[in-house]
Amino acid sequence: MPKSRKNKRKAPVTSAGPFDRSSLPSGSASHRPGATRTIIRRFHVLIKRQTQLQHLLRDGDTKKGKGPMTAARAELAEVERGIEELGGLAAYQRMSTIGQSKDRGGGSEKIFIGWLRELETPEEVKRKGVKLRLLEVGALKPDNYSSCQTWIEVTPIDLHSQHPNIQEQDFLLMDSEEHREKWDAISMSLVLNFVPDAKNRGRMLKLAHNMLRPSGLLFVALPLPCIMNSRYTTAEHYEGLMYAIGFEKLLSRWKDGGKMAYWLFRRSRLSTSATYQKHALYEKKTVFRTGDRNNFVILL
Repeated sequence: MPKSRKNKRKAPVTSAGPFDRSSLPSGSASHRPGATRTIIRRFHVLIKRQTQLQHLLRDGDTKKGKGPMTAARAELAEVERGIEELGGLAAYQRMSTIGQSKDRGGGSEKIFIGWLRELETPEEVKRKGVKLRLLEVGALKPDNYSSCQTWIEVTPIDLHSQHPNIQEQDFLLMDSEEHREKWDAISMSLVLNFVPDAKNRGRMLKLAHNMLRPSGLLFVALPLPCIMNSRYTTAEHYEGLMYAIGFEKLLSRWKDGGKMAYWLFRRSRLSTSATYQKHALYEKKTVFRTGDRNNFVILL
């Protein structure tokens, strides 16, 4: 009789298997799409585990005893060594930038710009005489919106800036009062899936809602498996969560068998009570699918 798989721990969406030095970003191999994806997936796994261990050690859970805490410190050192062996966050950003190059189909900003044109945003900007203020979160290049500089004023930020024209800024640490209703649009392309903690993903979305002006726009791009092959997330569940935060879906785009999914949301004018009554539905994980799935989820 085959062994039961009921209790087998599933790998997260970003899992890439055991660490393999052949995947290090060296020479021309780092420019192959497969090598790029492997490095990025491995980074996701290591950084997620790094965050879990840091929380454990910071909280100082004495109930676990000295032995488990010592083991956690040893594992954290090993995880951090793995991150450095991959080249550090600079290597991750370099691989991501390669993935945005024109020969790989360009960055997701093309989708966002196209949708803004569909909404006749350039014409609206021209009538008002004030450029659209865009906060680009997780910017890897400073000139993603250079073709729209006559009608978009972009502020690119990243947790670890690799360019002097990109502000080094943790989005979660931005002052919510200083930025309240400051921005006309916010872009989060391949950002949420890189945040290790599910509740911090929710915090990012709520902070974005706070920072957008009434009817402001939020553009989100995620790897398609985060939505279509997750144990805890479906497209309907994700869009319901966005509605609970206070966003109205305007547009979405993906294709079966594709790699990416895109959404454009508008900050809605839902009443506070109507919005927060729905929060409880998204505060805990709900299993929607079983089998060989990933664990991507956003929690409020």
